[in-house]
Amino acid sequence: MANSSFLSDMMARVAQSGWRRRARAGDTGDTFDLFQRLLGDEGEASGLVTAMQALAQFEAHSPEDKKRLFVKIAEECSVDDAALAKAIAEYSPGDADAARRIHYVAEPRSLELIRRLNRVPGATARLVDMRADLLSALRDTPALKGLDMDYQHLFASWFNRGFLEIRKIDWHTPADILEKIITYEAVHEINGWDDLRQRVADPDRRLFAFFHPAMPSDPLIFVEVALTRVIPAAIDAIIRSDRDRISPAEATTAVFYSISNCQKGLRGVSFGNFLIKQVVAELQAELSNLKTFVTLSPVPGLRKWAESRPDMLTPEDLAAIDQEDGPSFDDARRIAARYLLRARRPHGSAHDPVAHFHLGNGATLHRVHAAADLSPNGRANSWGVMVNYLYDGSSIEANHQAYATDHSISASAEVRKLAD
Repeated sequence: MANSSFLSDMMARVAQSGWRRRARAGDTGDTFDLFQRLLGDEGEASGLVTAMQALAQFEAHSPEDKKRLFVKIAEECSVDDAALAKAIAEYSPGDADAARRIHYVAEPRSLELIRRLNRVPGATARLVDMRADLLSALRDTPALKGLDMDYQHLFASWFNRGFLEIRKIDWHTPADILEKIITYEAVHEINGWDDLRQRVADPDRRLFAFFHPAMPSDPLIFVEVALTRVIPAAIDAIIRSDRDRISPAEATTAVFYSISNCQKGLRGVSFGNFLIKQVVAELQAELSNLKTFVTLSPVPGLRKWAESRPDMLTPEDLAAIDQEDGPSFDDARRIAARYLLRARRPHGSAHDPVAHFHLGNGATLHRVHAAADLSPNGRANSWGVMVNYLYDGSSIEANHQAYATDHSISASAEVRKLAD
């Protein structure tokens, strides 16, 4: 391991030296020319020099220039049609080697470009940022969808569960990571260091995050946990500073009240299901008194969906929505139950992204609460409604399978009655 690190450091120093020599010689080249040169470089040291130049030049470009580069990569680093046609022509049924050749030549050159850029020390995080730029460009350039699939394909391998490290975040965690937790919190804003301290240092609170060896100081995703005596019906009792604290030994329930994905460039690469299962295992090992594992989750798509006046809402529902102050708390709770159980995407999955995530992980839609999040965001997104998803170890696998095969939603009798 030490020899490997030494060789890696040595190659990086050689590459840095070569980069400086090229820069002094004025040999910086066009960024896309550097990408093409990288695909043709055979020597490891010269390839590192080219990759370092290419990454640095790309990062210096404006968003519009980056978009043009992405389009050029998509157009000119695609599949070698002639080589693919030849490989297909040479294939006959049962010829495994010929089938492999088809597989290899069918791969777009853009995949190899990304791999070669990743040879630069520290490049993985930079490639995650590059994909974030690509996602921004993709919004108005659909032709980049294929290139984005290349990034997703590679990231799914590079960031698979076997590489991920779970860490408990506490008040002794390095300050630079704690600052990132404050920045990345996407559900319930962390209002400074005092607020963060109660979330990571109070005895009845936990925060766990996944990290990757290539990005050891930058979390990929984290979950915040409250240890409670009961299943909560509102977020204020969990996050307010003057709440009642309890000893962990008194807790019977672990509440996942905030899950934040930290890296825009890793969108579509799933970590959350692994994180929740791992955190449940960690908590069970620490506290045998915990019997119930639930979420207290937002319903981010509710209000926008309901105000589009879908056919599945009743005249009573629509009249409630049309009130000057919006629906009453009871009306909002009923509309939310109908939304969560009945609103579907074209391919059949739950319309609400948070519901889709938890149902896909095998959770049960357990309870719907009115007036649960009265913050401006909570009111704007869902009239204050929040939801408990229950993770019951005896039914998780069956629930997951039912949702995966026919999008069957596991829900309590209480929620089904509310929706009816």
